[in-house]
Amino acid sequence: MNDVLQKLPAFVSNHTALVALFVVILVALVATEVGRLFRKWKTLTPAGLTQLINRDTPLIVDLSASADFEKAHIPGAKNVAMSQFDPETQKDLSKAKELPVVLVDKDGRGVGKAANRLIKAGFPKVFVLEGGTYAWQTAQLPVVKGKK
Repeated sequence: MNDVLQKLPAFVSNHTALVALFVVILVALVATEVGRLFRKWKTLTPAGLTQLINRDTPLIVDLSASADFEKAHIPGAKNVAMSQFDPETQKDLSKAKELPVVLVDKDGRGVGKAANRLIKAGFPKVFVLEGGTYAWQTAQLPVVKGKK
């Protein structure tokens, strides 16, 4: 261990770009994890969503494009285009303020902003499906095709 600590300054001076890249990646990783700890909404796995469906009656909002929604979606999900997503004016959402609301999209990457908007609108139970519909299908859970 002492040998490593003695060689560390020489390594850092000889490989400054590599060390700088390591520091940038480390800071980004820490910032991501701190952000995850302090956000108000929670993520669910497909198994976690199945448990929530069995326990409660969540409103599942699929923010995928209409074409993706028609190809496959979670049974009971309501399709709302991301461009038209407004928690203040959506009829389904305003009725379900006390219900758990689960946001889904094709791959789970684009729903964080929508979840934050729901939190700001006063929804206390907001969830996001990690991996979206793709993760749901990969877990071999049932999907529905078509508009409804």
